Amino acid sequence: MAQAVGAASGGAVGAGQGVFSCDVLGAIPKADMATMEHPVFSLSTRPDLRVLRYVRGETEITVTPSVKGLATIHDKDILIFCVSQLMAAINAGRAVSRRLHLRAHDLLEACGRETSGDGYRRLREAFERLAGTRITTNIVTGEIETTTGFGLIESWEIVRKTRGGRMVSVAVTLSEWLYRAICAKSVLTLSRDYFRLRKPLERRVYELARKHCGRQPAWRISVEVLHQKSGSASPRRVFRKMLRDMAAKDGLPDYHIEMEAGDILRVRPRDHLLEPAPMAAPSLSPEALDAARALIPGADVYALEAEWRDVWARTGRRRLRSADGAFLGWVKKRR
Repeated sequence: MAQAVGAASGGAVGAGQGVFSCDVLGAIPKADMATMEHPVFSLSTRPDLRVLRYVRGETEITVTPSVKGLATIHDKDILIFCVSQLMAAINAGRAVSRRLHLRAHDLLEACGRETSGDGYRRLREAFERLAGTRITTNIVTGEIETTTGFGLIESWEIVRKTRGGRMVSVAVTLSEWLYRAICAKSVLTLSRDYFRLRKPLERRVYELARKHCGRQPAWRISVEVLHQKSGSASPRRVFRKMLRDMAAKDGLPDYHIEMEAGDILRVRPRDHLLEPAPMAAPSLSPEALDAARALIPGADVYALEAEWRDVWARTGRRRLRSADGAFLGWVKKRR
């Protein structure tokens, strides 16, 4: 595994040479953490020609559409498929490349899409929006922070098609930015039921719940901050109504959501996700969260808390003398 990742970060494979074939049937769905955390995809179901700008703390993102419009959160299915295939290969010790060869039918089936002629037409339009949408950002991927501009995919081409013009196989070259995140394993597993969510906001809220709540008992976020992080173009009162309807429906995979006093959305994992008590993450005091706000003014302390918990879990869940002290020490290093 270490050799595969090492090869991906330097040498021929890291430079994007060669072609990786997507051939892992039933690969576990995975998405990169950067586009789960930040609003990169449009939630509109119609062509969206807005230039999106998002600033949160030190992170800045500008998303510029092509004449076809911004890439949508349903277009992201293609990236999820590619990330899933690459991670399955890396975990199996195979060499990978940011240029992928995939079968269109496999992609459509994996993402729960129709394999009709109309399904292939929509797939082609999704490739065009992904390649045409340009992002300028300083998001860190693979522990490297650069301000750069890129497309969500660098290029794509139909390698083979039927006599009727329907694509059979496609070659896709991922952006270096996304490929670097994959090689650094900055990804999270998604529920397979994610693809059954048809409403764009449901998908976006699920992503944020998966990123920030994970398996901890609860995660809270203000509607104001969630509105910004979601990338929704709806007025806040309409956005709030959509959240209430979503909570009443209770249809998100893995998570319950509910509105609380103070215009707060509370996210709780469903029972099958909850950790046994001995494995539960350490709790933080309200005073520690207040101190974190003072250390990084304007930061979303609940997002910081969730990220710190992820780091704590990934580094062995060691017993802490003082959870507050460990958290604030980590926050100070983030400034």
